[in-house]
Amino acid sequence: MMVLIKIIFESVSQAFQQLKGNKLRSFLSLLGITIGIFCIIGVQSAVDSLEDNIRGSIEKLGDDVLYIQKMPWNEDPGQNFWKYMRRPNPGYGDYEAIREKVRSAGLVDYHVFIGAKTLKYRSNSVDRVFAVAVTYDCAELFNVAFEKGRYYTPTEYHYGMNKVVIGHTVADKLFGAIDPIGKEIKVSGHRLEVIGVIEKSGEDLLKVLNWDEALLVGYETAKKIANVENNHPFGSTVNVKAAEGVSLQQLKDDLTGVLRSHRRLRPREENNFALNNISVLASIMDNIFGAMNLAGLIIGGFAIFVGMFSVANIMFVSVKERTNIIGIKKALGAKQYMVLLEFLIESIILCIIGGILGLGIVYLITNMLSAVLPFAIYLSLDNVIWGVVLSVGIGVLSGLIPAYQAARMDPVEAIRA
Repeated sequence: MMVLIKIIFESVSQAFQQLKGNKLRSFLSLLGITIGIFCIIGVQSAVDSLEDNIRGSIEKLGDDVLYIQKMPWNEDPGQNFWKYMRRPNPGYGDYEAIREKVRSAGLVDYHVFIGAKTLKYRSNSVDRVFAVAVTYDCAELFNVAFEKGRYYTPTEYHYGMNKVVIGHTVADKLFGAIDPIGKEIKVSGHRLEVIGVIEKSGEDLLKVLNWDEALLVGYETAKKIANVENNHPFGSTVNVKAAEGVSLQQLKDDLTGVLRSHRRLRPREENNFALNNISVLASIMDNIFGAMNLAGLIIGGFAIFVGMFSVANIMFVSVKERTNIIGIKKALGAKQYMVLLEFLIESIILCIIGGILGLGIVYLITNMLSAVLPFAIYLSLDNVIWGVVLSVGIGVLSGLIPAYQAARMDPVEAIRA
């Protein structure tokens, strides 16, 4: 054990001596390892950060929620576009049928786009606000958080009282520093009282549930101010959350049966609706980010390949310079594995130094990018470990042949040399 520790200590010492004694040669040789690790880990960190941000956005849709729409998410929109356009829009009748007949549904929401509205408060106005008519379960189903105020009460919703919920950006533009709760705004000639302001959305790149510039109107209230029978191809959707203890597959089966019956489809007719879930988007994301990681691996692989030969060259030169020392060690009883281990550890140390430099550059650049980009880019512990493991692997491959050559030397010939 003491012999092994001594070999490791001497190998580490000799590696640093190589760096000090041949600075330019060591720098040029390790540059390839540094650039390679930087490329691979840099791309991996960027992709991981981007993936976390996008997946976090998608997860807000809920993994136990089905979205009833005209078009499926797992197909190319242009492939059967006109086929899907001929399908009927999800309607309020679908929503009512599901609420009445689907026992496996926990929460059911129907929302429909009712146009871009102009909101007025005193002399202030905001144009082209995204107005959506929603049913009562919307806030609970999508976990809508409120910055101020609240959502509709059952009474306010069912009796179509003149209440409204607005997004953070709308409130900021319309009211400024004034507290909007309890204030009346004009929408399409109707006076509506603001009862809630939705919390500002985060720094997600994919804002799947961005209510910042939205106006949420209860469906019964919306019938007074707009045409809720929207004909926009993608203007309406029915969202269904599974009841507690109910599997998504069971919910799909129940929804399919009820919707086919409600829409009076014959047994041989195919469904004229799509049941979408985020699992479809997750599989698409897996393919995209997998391709991006592979691209980073290929780009960094070329730099590492060059760096690996550079480190191997250092090791061959190191073996050549210490040939007589190797001969003396073997003449004094050093085993082959000791010499092999000595040069192998030296090669690994050199590559780890190059890898650490690459990781350091990644850390600095990710911090700089996080300060200017709208989402955080970070160097995770997994990527640091992966970078170090990769450096060790490169060190083994780079130093194996030179170390084997040194271990096989004849002591007499080595001393003469």
